[in-house]
Parts: sequence; structure tokens; C-alpha cells
Amino acid sequence: MAQLGGLLMIDPENEAAKNNFFFGGVDNCKWRRPVVPGDCLMMRVELIKFNKRYGFAKMRGTCHVGANLVCEADLNLVMGK
Repeated sequence: MAQLGGLLMIDPENEAAKNNFFFGGVDNCKWRRPVVPGDCLMMRVELIKFNKRYGFAKMRGTCHVGANLVCEADLNLVMGK
């Protein structure tokens, strides 16, 4: 989920900023069900808050297998310069 969130932070217009995001932490992570080989895992990450001045982003991520929620977490990511 953190890698998916990092993709949201990459600005395609800014070549210098590409690939410069860092995982800052995870809060409120809850594992709801086990995921086994063969399951189709669908991840969704939405941007909750972004501080452009400091390059800090807070995101909410969820993972689903079919209609079942299997994991959810709040992610913190930081842009590097």
C-alpha cells in the first residue's frame, strides 16, 4: 500500500522529483482476514491530507479480496528533494 501511495505523490511534470518519496510510517493498521496464494488482492489508496510546503502526505489505504475487506491502514509518506 505504501508503494501505491508513493505513486500518487510522483509529479509527472517534475523530472527531478521522480522516485523521491519515502515511507514515513503507518497508523491504525488492521488485518481483517488472511490472504492466501491465488487470491486477487485489490488495493486502494486515497490522499487524505497533503502539505505541499513540507512534502508530507497522509493517506488511507484499504485492501480487498473480492468484496471482503482484508486490511486497512493510515499511511504517512514524505517527498524528498
